Amino acid sequence: MTTLELPDGRLYYEVRGAGPHLVISGSPMTAAAFAPLADALAADFTVITHDPRGISNSALNDPEAPSGPELRARDLVALLDELDVDTFDMFGSSGGAVTGLALVAEYPGRVRTLIAHEPPLLELLPDAAEWRVTTENIITTFHEHGAGAAWGAFMVAAGFVQDDDAPPPPPSDHQPTEQENADSARFFDHDLRATTRYLPQVAKLTNTSTRIVIGLGEESGHLNTHQTSVAMAELLAEPTVGFPGDHAGFLGQPVEFAAAIRSVLVADPAVN
Repeated sequence: MTTLELPDGRLYYEVRGAGPHLVISGSPMTAAAFAPLADALAADFTVITHDPRGISNSALNDPEAPSGPELRARDLVALLDELDVDTFDMFGSSGGAVTGLALVAEYPGRVRTLIAHEPPLLELLPDAAEWRVTTENIITTFHEHGAGAAWGAFMVAAGFVQDDDAPPPPPSDHQPTEQENADSARFFDHDLRATTRYLPQVAKLTNTSTRIVIGLGEESGHLNTHQTSVAMAELLAEPTVGFPGDHAGFLGQPVEFAAAIRSVLVADPAVN
């Protein structure tokens, strides 16, 4: 567990295990959220996890500095350079999947296999203009009513809450920490818009040595990331690959999820 000093801040990361290098990346999810999955993979891979820029332990010199997939990709390349890792595999989840697509496009040859699990690329959808409005409304909700209300609006929009008329869940005794509030502010003010509006560079992605697999949760049919994942796979002219659970299946089923990642990474590229 250590940090890398960057020109505009620092990047917190963890390394565990032995074997080929595998980067696990999320946004806004942190290294801590991926720890059980990383532990389940560490017998076969040198697993690198991290806190994305501006989140948790990866503080920026200017808290209002920009973020986005390209900057997150740049940070990861700086980290891999520091660790003297030339090529690596990558599992990116949600915003981390978008980071992975940006990294493959901007740094050709660095990634052997990218598993982009449910990238929320809302610009690929036929109703992208409506999704832009929805995203702006979520951000406005954050500024006017706080993080709790904004996360609620986000969960409804993404499809995690399917019945708008259902009674709200009972109030939680959990009071967000100062860091959790800061991470929420970072997400709504700097990451949400930049991630969902990212347009993948399809020409570069289809003319690369990197094998790109679009992962899709077997229980994600009700989520907007099901639609975006299918749309991205169609642009690559490749089928999606099923993974246990839904958008965050690795949280509840880390061992099974690790097995699915392992099966992708050991598969013969000529067959897939």
